[in-house]
Formats: sequence, structure tokens, C-alpha cells
Amino acid sequence: MTQFEEALAAYQSFPEHFRSIVLSTVSEDGAPNASYAPFVMDEGRNIYIYISALSTHTRNLQTNGRASVLFIEDEGKTEQIFARRRLTYNCTTVRLKRETDDWNQVVDRFQARFGELIQMFRGLSDFQLYQLKPQSGRFVIGFGAAYDISADNLNDLMHVKGGGHGNRAKKQQSDLQQTESPTA
Repeated sequence: MTQFEEALAAYQSFPEHFRSIVLSTVSEDGAPNASYAPFVMDEGRNIYIYISALSTHTRNLQTNGRASVLFIEDEGKTEQIFARRRLTYNCTTVRLKRETDDWNQVVDRFQARFGELIQMFRGLSDFQLYQLKPQSGRFVIGFGAAYDISADNLNDLMHVKGGGHGNRAKKQQSDLQQTESPTA
């Protein structure tokens, strides 16, 4: 298996290791908010969160319909704290209307994954279901191993080449050598 094939396999299974996401939203006046939410994901890599209307992140989603999602390797399991394996998606969001076929199917998935607590949430009108649809993303495996993800094909990766930490240092060294070299 090539290095790229290994990265692709790791990317495709990475979300399976998590039960919640780190969620970043922005308020109407631009104030950032970091939070988390349990999630389920469908075959198209759409992420669903079932959240209370009383929370800050729900108000932010209602206001601007965008979010960033982070899946990140546990600190205790990482080999290098500066290069934790992580997956981010920049998403557009939409609230699913209650009691529709789509809403019921996704809430059923929540109940299968998280148990009977979801049955209680079904009866609480302040709990809302959001679909977070990835528009772009990045999967980082370690130093020099970053891959972009396009909405055109969320199941594929594009290796990020050039301009990284090592290349930047080499360019700075080269620029310094050129300025110190005598010119004719």
C-alpha cells in the first residue's frame, strides 16, 4: 500500500473513532464560540448534531448557517503533541424540520448510537437537528502530511505540497544566502 493509499484509508475511517465533534461557530457580531456536540455521519460525510436551542452555538448556526468541525486525536494517544492527527471541515448548515422523514431517520440513528436519552430529547421542542454539510476540509496526519478535501469529492484527498514549514525555512535560508552573496 502506498503512503497516499494509507492516508486515504486513515481519512475515510478517522471519524469512526469519535462520538462527538469540536464545533466552532461565529455570532452575528463576529464573536467566536467553541463548543462540542455528539454527532452522527451519513454516507455522504454530512454531519448531524442534535442540540438545544438554548445553546450559544445553536443561535450562531441560526444566524449565519456556517460552522467549522474538528475531529482531533486524543492527547494521551498522540506521538507528537505539535502534530496531532486531525480532520477539519468547513460546513454550511441547515436545520432539519421536525417530524419529517429525514428528521425521523436521523434521530433514529442518534437513538441507535446514543441510547434511550434520545427518546426523551424527541419530546423536547427546544432540541433541534442540524445537518452540517462539508464544503472543504483538511486531514493532517503529521509533519508534512497534510491533505486538502474538496466538496467536489469528500471521499478523496489532495496532498498539500510546498509552502510548508520545511519549505519555508529552506526558502528563507536561500533568500538569506542570495542577499549575502556578492553580486557582479
